[in-house]
Amino acid sequence: MSATGQFRFSIDRGGTFTDVYAEVPDKQGKPGFRTIKLLSEDPANYPDAPREGIRRILAEFGIPLKNGLLDSSRIEWIRMGTTVATNALLERKGARTALVITKGFGDILQIGNQDRPDLFDLKIVKPDLLYEEVIEVKERLLLIKSDEEVARQEAQRREIITATSSERFAVLARPDLAALKPRLQAILDKGITSVAVVFIHAYACPQHEEAVGELARKLGFTQVSLSSQVMPAVRLVSRGDTTMVDAYLTPHIRTYLDSFRSGFAGGLADDKLLFMQSDGGLARADNFTGSRAVLSGPAGGVIGYGRGVWDPVTKEPVIGFDMGGTSTDVSRFAGEPELTFANCTAGVRIHAPQLDIRTVAAGGGSRLFFDNGMFRVGPESAGAHPGPICYRKNGYLTVTDANLVLGRLQPAYFPHIFGPDEDQPLDREAARAALTELTAEINAASRDSSDRNDHGDQGHAHTHQ
Repeated sequence: MSATGQFRFSIDRGGTFTDVYAEVPDKQGKPGFRTIKLLSEDPANYPDAPREGIRRILAEFGIPLKNGLLDSSRIEWIRMGTTVATNALLERKGARTALVITKGFGDILQIGNQDRPDLFDLKIVKPDLLYEEVIEVKERLLLIKSDEEVARQEAQRREIITATSSERFAVLARPDLAALKPRLQAILDKGITSVAVVFIHAYACPQHEEAVGELARKLGFTQVSLSSQVMPAVRLVSRGDTTMVDAYLTPHIRTYLDSFRSGFAGGLADDKLLFMQSDGGLARADNFTGSRAVLSGPAGGVIGYGRGVWDPVTKEPVIGFDMGGTSTDVSRFAGEPELTFANCTAGVRIHAPQLDIRTVAAGGGSRLFFDNGMFRVGPESAGAHPGPICYRKNGYLTVTDANLVLGRLQPAYFPHIFGPDEDQPLDREAARAALTELTAEINAASRDSSDRNDHGDQGHAHTHQ
């Protein structure tokens, strides 16, 4: 219960459903909390699900809109976990991005660290790259290990820089910003507005990255991610991977944040809006970036079941299986969250503090196809709109429909929020009819294939008579 007379909102915004839990001022002896579940996308009824959940709860307490906007003065804080970044990465819907890197290393992120995901797999399929263009920049620093080397470099009139790590570097080549400017402008003219800058020794000497970053911002790039700021660590590949994720996802997150905050009168202060990060901690809205947001939604689930399910007496580990609409997340809790500093999500390596969660690009919204003689599941997702067929919005056949027909989902446990007017239950019969139709299509194709094989065998026999 909120003792301050203000409202506190905890929100889980998934790809399909949004759940809102509110601590509210006590009202006529009623419990001091409210919960509400909404479809994450329902454009015919509301523009944003978390904001709509807040609006409905405030309306219950007689708090009107101000010029069509929510009254943020009655809100103490909003804490949100979201799969916006996760789903954008899984479905490759991030910003168009370019990579600016030290000359000679343009393909280093594609080569990677040469780890094989499956040692005995003879046909490894690499995931799509997150960047479209590469610009190699002639810039180089030389690590100096002795005073004698310092003297030799100074004799050649090279500038000596003392790094943040107290190491000393000789500047062999500075970025030629005049030559770089038209190259950056060329990719900006192609519609690429996000850039990741990754130089070899930027972990210790960020000056070259900072100069290029300032130039990119002046030209009009809306997102500039510097490896020296995102992950100031020695390893080039790890630092580059993480910086690329940051540049690719942060614009997508900013777009959502701007849209969400636009619905509040007077805006919404950064310290009122907090987001769950991949490591299970909270970050202010202005510090919520792509490299720390990939596991925002799943992290909240781990923290939640760790507090609510794990037994401190028996201390038996708990396995979490979080199946959403677009992805499925598996984790483990044995008394405290298990952290890792390197993980691979959707084929992308991310090196940042994060909970140890394994994510698969398949969920309840994964569509069911029969294509070119093969039954296929995903990776396309029906999302929340139009969603699965059972949502009553002329959607697509999905895993959720199959689970509903098989009895693994019970309509009685779902609110009546489906259909064009948000007042209908899940439609099991429509899902059953669609699966029956798909079954008939598969069986018909199987018979056609069998007939063709029979005719082929007969022709083969006649040929050899």
